[in-house]
Amino acid sequence: MTRLLELDNRELHRILAPVTPPALGVDLSDATGLTNRFATAALSTLVEPGDTDAALVIATLGASTALTAIVERWATDRILRTVAEIDEGAAAVLGGRSRARGPRDVAPPTEEVGPVTRLDEALERWLPRLSLRASVRSLEAAANVGAVFVIPDDELWPTGFGDLGEGAPIGLWVRGRVESLTACDRSIALVGARAATGYGEHVAMESAAGLADRGFAVVSGGAYGIDGAAHRAALASDQTTIAFLAGGVDRLYPAGHTALLTRIAEHGLLVGELPCGSSPTKWRFLQRNRLIAAASRATVVVEAGRRSGSLNTAGHAAAIGRPLGAVPGPVTSPASAGCHRLIQEYGAACVTSAAEMAELTGIAEPLGDVAGAGSVDGVRLRVLDALSPRTPRTVREVATRAGMSERDAISTLGLLDVESLASEREAGWIKAPPQRER
Repeated sequence: MTRLLELDNRELHRILAPVTPPALGVDLSDATGLTNRFATAALSTLVEPGDTDAALVIATLGASTALTAIVERWATDRILRTVAEIDEGAAAVLGGRSRARGPRDVAPPTEEVGPVTRLDEALERWLPRLSLRASVRSLEAAANVGAVFVIPDDELWPTGFGDLGEGAPIGLWVRGRVESLTACDRSIALVGARAATGYGEHVAMESAAGLADRGFAVVSGGAYGIDGAAHRAALASDQTTIAFLAGGVDRLYPAGHTALLTRIAEHGLLVGELPCGSSPTKWRFLQRNRLIAAASRATVVVEAGRRSGSLNTAGHAAAIGRPLGAVPGPVTSPASAGCHRLIQEYGAACVTSAAEMAELTGIAEPLGDVAGAGSVDGVRLRVLDALSPRTPRTVREVATRAGMSERDAISTLGLLDVESLASEREAGWIKAPPQRER
């Protein structure tokens, strides 16, 4: 594979190291891993978000072999035979007749040809974009803005994306504090109309602040209206907020939110499926919404008219079984008609406070109410027991002592930090002294 790409391991390391920080737990000396990571990044420049054909090929063959097949222009039959050797079911799906087209009409009438398969059509989509140089430039552009490339094999990959099945992203471009990806395990998506009313923005800000007080990260789409209000309130509350973008993480859209999105990149996360330089489109916005729904433990529509794009996010949440809530508004307000419809026709829970939104997740209530170690749940108590009040310990040491993964340890330490039960020092984490009552 490296010969095919005309990149040796040293060159791959040079390209990938800036976008693969230690927090991902990646062994950059692993040649196979480097090739797989580069192949996944390259494939992300070829396919549109939510391309289930690409996901199926990659899941079956692996990113390296999938890219090899595309670069070397393997015949459809060869790819299908290779897939069938591993998964006959996947080969049957990819070899099935295209849903959009009938028999081939490009060959002379005397030549016998079969129907156009899904794989034929997929290759027609991917090949015009094939440029390994462009793939390298995407990685270099990401490094220039401090972005990171994350793949499903990485420790920090949000587990919620597994519920998307073949619709899961093949990789993510992340700009900001990459460790904050663990916050997805305790997050709620607040979404709504861009043309929000004063009522809607007020509720969004109050809800985001209340959720932040309870230790929840706030997920949204970085847009005007409800999204922006939720992000601002989370930032003001010094809580993690994550904005999923429809384009590259270097393309801050909308332009009027450049300052806000820059702050999110500094204190939270900007996340996208597309490489740097990619522009947002209507289709990409719709596909972006599935990530918002899947990354979060629950989705709440704060304010939405009957045709609001946030209803698409609600649909994705419902489709993968995520809890769905909607905030009621004045019955005379068209801006809340979409929320009322979600409650009446789609079984969304009627939520009116941050406490009710938090209940949707099934996560035990408010971290802010924790008075001390005696009221801490089992997981957090294990991490507290692994800490010393005097000797700083690294995340790995804490995880080993607590008997859990480093990912769970990072997440729990963050929550304990919010509760002032633990604090991070230069050399590691320590148990915070108990707060004296005043």
